[in-house]
Amino acid sequence: MRVLLDEQLPRQLASELIGHDVSTVQREGWAGLENGALLAAAADRGFHAFVTKDQNLQFQQNLDQLRVGVVVLHAASHAIEVLRPLVPATIEAIVAVAPGEIRHVAV
Repeated sequence: MRVLLDEQLPRQLASELIGHDVSTVQREGWAGLENGALLAAAADRGFHAFVTKDQNLQFQQNLDQLRVGVVVLHAASHAIEVLRPLVPATIEAIVAVAPGEIRHVAV
């Protein structure tokens, strides 16, 4: 599955999500885009899931209009060492999330 990592997440997380085609907002040239435009661009490019740490995203977007699934990570920081324990559950959430759905992953 094609997965897009939000710009605040460490790039190293991409290599941890084994079995998926993972890109970053920066690699796609979308740094600085507002969430709505970013999610639309991701859907247009065929991304299945957007992984973020932005817990407010669900309150800022009309979920019914989303054409990608969103996986929200809940962790104390953005450090790869802190996020690494979430990887197995994140991979499960990526596989399970449907367009317009938000899945939460926490320690």
